[in-house]
Amino acid sequence: MAAAVGTSPALEILVREPEGYSIWNGPPFSNNNQPGIKLEKVACTSAKFSEDGSRLMVTKADSVISFYDSSTLKEIRSFQIPNVVASALSPHGTYLQTFQKATTPQEKNVVLWSVETGDPVYQQFQKNMTKATWPSIRFSSDEAVACRLATNEIQFFDAADFSKGISHRLRISGVAAVELSKAPGSHVAAFVPESKGSPASVQIYACGKELQSQPLARRSFFQCSTVQLNWNNGSTGLLVVVQSDVDKTNQSYYGESKLHYLTTDGTHEGLVSLRKEGPIHDVQWSYSGKEFAVVYGFMPANATVFDKKCKPLLELGSGPYNTVRWNPKGKFLCLAGFGNLPGDMAFWDIIDKKQLGTTRAECSVTSEWSADGRYFMTATTAPRLQVDNCIKIFHYNGSLFFKKMFDKLFQADWKPESPDKFGEIAELIKSVDSMKVEEIKSQGQGSTSKKPASVNPPQKPAAYRPPHAKNAAAVQAEVFSDNYGLFGGSTTGEMSKNALRNKKKREKQKEKKAADAAAASDAT
Repeated sequence: MAAAVGTSPALEILVREPEGYSIWNGPPFSNNNQPGIKLEKVACTSAKFSEDGSRLMVTKADSVISFYDSSTLKEIRSFQIPNVVASALSPHGTYLQTFQKATTPQEKNVVLWSVETGDPVYQQFQKNMTKATWPSIRFSSDEAVACRLATNEIQFFDAADFSKGISHRLRISGVAAVELSKAPGSHVAAFVPESKGSPASVQIYACGKELQSQPLARRSFFQCSTVQLNWNNGSTGLLVVVQSDVDKTNQSYYGESKLHYLTTDGTHEGLVSLRKEGPIHDVQWSYSGKEFAVVYGFMPANATVFDKKCKPLLELGSGPYNTVRWNPKGKFLCLAGFGNLPGDMAFWDIIDKKQLGTTRAECSVTSEWSADGRYFMTATTAPRLQVDNCIKIFHYNGSLFFKKMFDKLFQADWKPESPDKFGEIAELIKSVDSMKVEEIKSQGQGSTSKKPASVNPPQKPAAYRPPHAKNAAAVQAEVFSDNYGLFGGSTTGEMSKNALRNKKKREKQKEKKAADAAAASDAT
């Protein structure tokens, strides 16, 4: 049941600078449109909320990792872990997972710790760490299931009691990557790359031991180097972005990509039909898990919203976009072009099928909606960019609400909250529109706007002209103007001496021809 607006939790923002991290009170701001500070700066090297927002993990100097209750910001426990290379927090903040440099093969350098007790609950040896193999132990979003990728198998654990060890194993020859479904944690997707002429494949299995005799769905494909596995909420559908390093059509230097869709009930296994050729830039499920949006194709890219049966629901047009962010309340969607693109953003109302506004956030590194769906935050951060670091917060329609510049900014994240804790988006919007916030335009302060019109609408990109051709239009106008007597075009400048002399010659020739014609007519 949707929460009332008055009882909804307050939004919070984690901001990390070179001096440390701080916690801001989120919008709407009451202090002259400036955020209140819930926690002043605390020295750290990294900070991250758990997936559900209940706990905050902070890594400090001398390999100290501390945990805090997100609501009270009181410390729960600290760990002193020497030579720690990486750390990860389980979705509910129940477990801490660490990777340390191993000195001998017998040393168990991956440790799973209980945050409540501070004791290790599981240990293992892992030779190296890659993006595909870390975190070593994966949890579903509800922490009901935990699994680990091993050689030619997936190992499953009882997430409530790791002292039982491995509960069962799923043998899959050549498996290279796995992804547990989110909530419920009922299924697991496994990727097997190409080998000895056999095609690559993605397979879906149930997590229960008694249900793992056969895959529930399977999709095979050639020309596959890597995959991205994207589960929906509800664990009914899986989107697979298949990337190959080589494009045999020679249309792209970066290879080619395809989007496949599989369902756990086996009703759909195949390609998602897209209207334009080119790479898959981004894909994201809606919070409900019933729709997904895709940005695809050579620039200008297309964007389309599909239902869970892979049927297009809404075409969002084309533009310089490579990012899609779906509002957690499901009504709004933001298309953006970040990275090597100029930062154009378009905000859409998916329910009413209309564009609300456009704006631009240049050089943005991160972007995300607030949990209540009313605000969209972008951040320009180091080390990706060392200048113009800033935080921008926009209304749901693209109008700028707040902006703050930093000498150097490392991180800006919303505190995660379940969207179900907030009221319906229409009520939330109405509550914001009824507030009267003075507009402040000075640097470092935000400005509010109630108009759903576009802010700083992006200019249509002009065709590329090489440097030597930039003055070509002016040169052509001069060459082909009436100054040289070639065409009958009008001129605005004074005529040159040559042009004036040519003009007089033409006039004399016309007069002579007219006189000759008159004399001939008189003779007859």
